[in-house]
Amino acid sequence: MAPGGGVPAGPQPPQDWVFPPTGGYPVGAGPYGGQPWYPGAPVAYPGQPVHGWYPPAYGLDPADPLVTPPGAGVNGWFNRCVGAVRRGWRLLLPILLLTQVLPAAVVSVLSLVVDPTARWDQAMAEEPTTLPDTFVTDLGVMLSVVLGSALVFGLVQSLGWAAGTWVVTRQAAGESVSMGAALSHGARRALGLWGWTLLMSVIIGLGACFCVIPGIYFAFALSMAGPVYLFERQHPIGRSFRMFHDRLGLLLGRVALVAAAVIIGGGAAGMVEGLGTLPFGTTPLDSPGTAVGVLVVTLLGAVLALPTHLAQLVGLVVTYAEQRAHEGPVDSARLAGELG
Repeated sequence: MAPGGGVPAGPQPPQDWVFPPTGGYPVGAGPYGGQPWYPGAPVAYPGQPVHGWYPPAYGLDPADPLVTPPGAGVNGWFNRCVGAVRRGWRLLLPILLLTQVLPAAVVSVLSLVVDPTARWDQAMAEEPTTLPDTFVTDLGVMLSVVLGSALVFGLVQSLGWAAGTWVVTRQAAGESVSMGAALSHGARRALGLWGWTLLMSVIIGLGACFCVIPGIYFAFALSMAGPVYLFERQHPIGRSFRMFHDRLGLLLGRVALVAAAVIIGGGAAGMVEGLGTLPFGTTPLDSPGTAVGVLVVTLLGAVLALPTHLAQLVGLVVTYAEQRAHEGPVDSARLAGELG
């Protein structure tokens, strides 16, 4: 009873309720058999306050800044994504700039340096019926440089994903963060995450080679593998597949929103870069003036893609936290502890 004899405000647990529930029907008895007991998520009706409650010891807080509780819907997920960006953008942007944008810009510049298409066009203009004499050699050099640099810089990008995940999670738990500590954590997890990322890339690539649809399926089914490795450090591929199939509609919807943001943002940045390099011709590196111009445009295109990296990082981390909430008790503090 509240002071004055009134009823205390807010939803209250049933009288004599204990956690976990005891007594009553034995397990498996009663009209509903052996149904698992799970605390009801808050239910919101239009124009009405939220009803329902979580027991204090359960570990699901409806107000947790990172973990979206069951029943909160896409609005709850989106609000937590926005909250993570607001808390962490001052650290996340420089981390992603160093580990995602700059490596992408370097790969683009190296692609320009070894691009043989201008020589091929000139040779085929003279001999339209035959391939250039250096076609195989040029193609091998170009593929080696581009793929090799992408593999090397993939390690740097893995460091950035691990560091960014650490920042998002620790800030949600109310713990202190710094650039140095984030990069240090990322360096410890980068090699393992890089290895799993390479394996996932091969799986997705093989799926895309057989048909586009299997490649898309593998991309969605493996979307949680990176966070699973960082938080749980075991069986990331199997766990990601299970999460995907256990809550297909929920995970598919969340990842589709992240993918849409990445595709739209990345496409816009690529269009700006492509249109910006057109005035410099097919051999922009032949003169200092055009070389500087195309380098500036390439760097600008990479920087414009920075919001897509931020959306991908935050969206996948918040989605993983929501999947964990459907499996059992979890909150930001526990997730921060799992990261180490």
